[in-house]
Amino acid sequence: MAEFLATPFGTFILILAQSVLVVAFVMISLLFLVYGDRKIWAAVQMRRGPNVVGVYGILQSVADALKYVVKEVVIPAGADKTVFMLAPMISFVLAIIAWAVIPFNDGWVLSDINVAILYVFAMSSLEVYGVIMGGWASNSKYPFLGALRSAAQMVSYEVSIGLIIIGVILSTGSMNFSDIVAAQDGAYGLFSWYWLPQFPMVFLFFISALAETNRPPFDLPEAESELVAGYQVEYSATPFLLFMAGEYIAIFLMCALVTLLFFGGWLSPIPGIPDGVLWMIGKMAFFFFIFAMVKAITPRYRYDQLMRIGWKVFLPLSLAWVVYVAFAAQFGWFGGAYARWAVGG
Repeated sequence: MAEFLATPFGTFILILAQSVLVVAFVMISLLFLVYGDRKIWAAVQMRRGPNVVGVYGILQSVADALKYVVKEVVIPAGADKTVFMLAPMISFVLAIIAWAVIPFNDGWVLSDINVAILYVFAMSSLEVYGVIMGGWASNSKYPFLGALRSAAQMVSYEVSIGLIIIGVILSTGSMNFSDIVAAQDGAYGLFSWYWLPQFPMVFLFFISALAETNRPPFDLPEAESELVAGYQVEYSATPFLLFMAGEYIAIFLMCALVTLLFFGGWLSPIPGIPDGVLWMIGKMAFFFFIFAMVKAITPRYRYDQLMRIGWKVFLPLSLAWVVYVAFAAQFGWFGGAYARWAVGG
């Protein structure tokens, strides 16, 4: 077997199998994420939520997916059919391929590249094109307005996300996720993780992730009360399913980024307890729970408030933080908490 895997064809089969495994994990997780999101929202509002299809309604997401797949795809008469169909595919595919560099355990990564953060940032930045294409190709003013809102919103909050990540890169001296997790592996367990020295930026990153993924209370690109569901209004059946799946996969990706950048990835919070993939998945599930709770309990922002926070609050704060971390890392402040190049680099 080892000799076969060493051949070019064997290497191709191995990479293909690993890719299928990652995609299967993401897609199966997607079913439970949608179910969990609806159940959490229902519990906050004292409703039952999905409870008919399967035990405790656990198969409701499967039933909804099948419903979308078997429905007829309706394309508006004046739409650009090619771009109209490409838009949801682009949103879905870009959300999936970003997972290629996400490690789930030490060595458990499809592509362990040295510029993994740059790769993820590039893929998440390109996702806005799927939304813009969908809004423009629909040949309707409401989807087009929703697409313009999305472009402005996602670009605005990508700036603050990028600056916050730069602080972590300065502390670690590497853009590799495995190195970032290794830099957080200390004798103090969870108090060795980056959430402590980078504490203010954890909240800014989380809020920026909400805006980046069009998640309530920042779901202005698809605000039903204002834009009739925004850029998705002309979509139905499988194309709409791809848009929705891409959005949830991007949300789960943000949960993985928060886990890797600030909360130790697969590291155990208590020294002496073995590290492992279960810690990684558990932390990601916890942060998705926080995403769901924010959706359930916060009112929607106005668009001018959203943009003001992004440009007048988050941008100056994150930029000032980069300067602070640069000085703290250079001069070894706080016992070298901001300078971990020897461990992570």
